[in-house]
Amino acid sequence: MTGGTGARSVVITGASRGLGLASAALLYRRGWTVVAAMRSVDAGMARLQEATGAGTTDSRLIGVTLDLTDPASVGRAATDIERSVGAPYGLVHNAGISAAGMVEEIPIPLWERMFATNVFGPVALTKALLPSMRNAGRGRIVLVSSESGVRGMPATAPYSAVKAALERWGESMAGEVAPFGIGVTVLVSGTYDTDIITDAGTTDCRDLDGPYARHHRTMDRRGRAAMRYAARSPEAFASGLARALDGTKPFDRRAVGPDARMLVAAARVLPPSAMHHMIRVMMGIPRFGALRARPGDVAP
Repeated sequence: MTGGTGARSVVITGASRGLGLASAALLYRRGWTVVAAMRSVDAGMARLQEATGAGTTDSRLIGVTLDLTDPASVGRAATDIERSVGAPYGLVHNAGISAAGMVEEIPIPLWERMFATNVFGPVALTKALLPSMRNAGRGRIVLVSSESGVRGMPATAPYSAVKAALERWGESMAGEVAPFGIGVTVLVSGTYDTDIITDAGTTDCRDLDGPYARHHRTMDRRGRAAMRYAARSPEAFASGLARALDGTKPFDRRAVGPDARMLVAAARVLPPSAMHHMIRVMMGIPRFGALRARPGDVAP
């Protein structure tokens, strides 16, 4: 089957919820042929059809099963994508998972799963689709990063690590594929009102009674207040993604959301030491050495 309307086609991973769902729905309404890649196609497509009003046989809204942690699933998804739309114009790496907790609190298997989902799986899918995109001589690959990719944030070390890796990968790849007419955009996402926490997108590893309890109490309180101030509708992110897909630069890095724009601007002008203290003060983390063990203290 092909997206037989002549519309530009875009693949969006993680399209069953949150930012991916909003983006898939908006691009469909704007005339794109949308390939929605997700773990649970039946449930995800039902949400998309409800959001768009599309019928179950609409050739501009196509569901593809994709488990980014399973190499065989990635290979099958690439085959299904090319069978459905040929070489996609857009490839949006939106799917991802996160974890809340300090480095000591997050188990190594979760680090490994996060890199598999957020980096290794997207790289494998891109490698599989690039030959057809090169032959077509056009396209844009969009890597959805976040504020944690701009600056490593306390209590989100694995997430910061995978988003930073995603950005460096995108920069490298842009230099390789630009001569073939393919552009790369890194989209730095701000704070949006999604269900990523309640819908198993985030694993909570915090030990609220452990040595970092003071960090967690203050960060949780301030984080909730910041969410009320900064969180925006996922549709606002989708509009930013649509603009990114229309981009013509061989490489582009842009922020979507006022909080993301402010952090990106601050990171450009402030030295790392100043950024460290700014984040520490914002999150209410004690100053250097404040929790240092004293003679006679019992280690937790």
